[in-house]
Amino acid sequence: MRERFRPFPFLFGTKKMRFLDSAKVFIKSGDGGNGCVSFRREKYIEFGGPDGGDGGRGGDVIAVADESLNTLIDYRYQQHFKAKRGTGGAGQNRTGASGDDIVLKLPVGTQILAEDKETLLADLTEHGQRIVLAKGGDGGHGNAKFKTSTNRAPRRADPGWPGEERWIWLELKLLADAGLVGLPNAGKSTFLAAVSRARPKIADYPFTTLEPKLGTVLLDDTSFVIADIPGLIEGASEGVGLGDRFLGHIERCATLIHLVDGTAEDPEAAYRIVRDELEAYGHGIADKPEILCLNKCDALTAELTVERRTRLERASGSPVRCISGAAKQGTDDILREVLAQIRARRQAEQEARAESA
Repeated sequence: MRERFRPFPFLFGTKKMRFLDSAKVFIKSGDGGNGCVSFRREKYIEFGGPDGGDGGRGGDVIAVADESLNTLIDYRYQQHFKAKRGTGGAGQNRTGASGDDIVLKLPVGTQILAEDKETLLADLTEHGQRIVLAKGGDGGHGNAKFKTSTNRAPRRADPGWPGEERWIWLELKLLADAGLVGLPNAGKSTFLAAVSRARPKIADYPFTTLEPKLGTVLLDDTSFVIADIPGLIEGASEGVGLGDRFLGHIERCATLIHLVDGTAEDPEAAYRIVRDELEAYGHGIADKPEILCLNKCDALTAELTVERRTRLERASGSPVRCISGAAKQGTDDILREVLAQIRARRQAEQEARAESA
């Protein structure tokens, strides 16, 4: 039996379209309803007077952080979001109904930027956080509002105020405490699988990881999150390979775990390539604390391990830890170093909040 033709494979959840961390959308809040011109007309009431009601308020556009989401894929196929306008006023001083709000549910860690992609409008860092991105327009006054002692029968009513509209950028930056960096095939996915319950794809070819992965580590009754991003290669800042677009997901990390393949012929060159790309990317990533690890040491002899560790320490000017993610050698010591730096970062943030309060 022939397989049915599927003209739109993205509708069936293919892996290629599963992760999206950037989207540009248009938002518009609702216009206010128009005011009403009306006069009270009842039997036996000679001077009824104006009784036109005000228009209803337009709906807002609201962003809400939802921890159940981890991608912006919903905004890949719908880019326009418009709230309802308010209903016009009516006689008997009846105010029009307000327009319904429209809610954009976004993953925790999403930054909302203006159209220039530079101005930060909101940063959703906590589940349930709500931000009003565009306020609805106020309703116009009915003629009852314009009655005065000298103008007893006004025939004026105002139109509703227009809502706000703008293009915005949604940028997802994963909330992780530590980030894994290194060349492709440095063993980052293997390390993540060894220290957490994450199950990233692992294979013996480059660029196995095509999208960021998160893993939760439980150590000494404390949990923290490690992010694994696709490997960097020389020229990533200029778009070579997968580029450096995924580096934004480790901007919030307290520390970096830099893995260098110990089986590579030139570990010093591998280290310099990654450091150069971090420097070229900017945004303070290159200035973060870094734990440098010579990985895959289980595949090296003791003499070769010492030699390559010495060379890498000379090139980096910092201590090098010898580990093996596959054999889980030295991983616990690395995690304890990471946890110490995370705790220091959290303590500093708490002190900063206390001082600002």
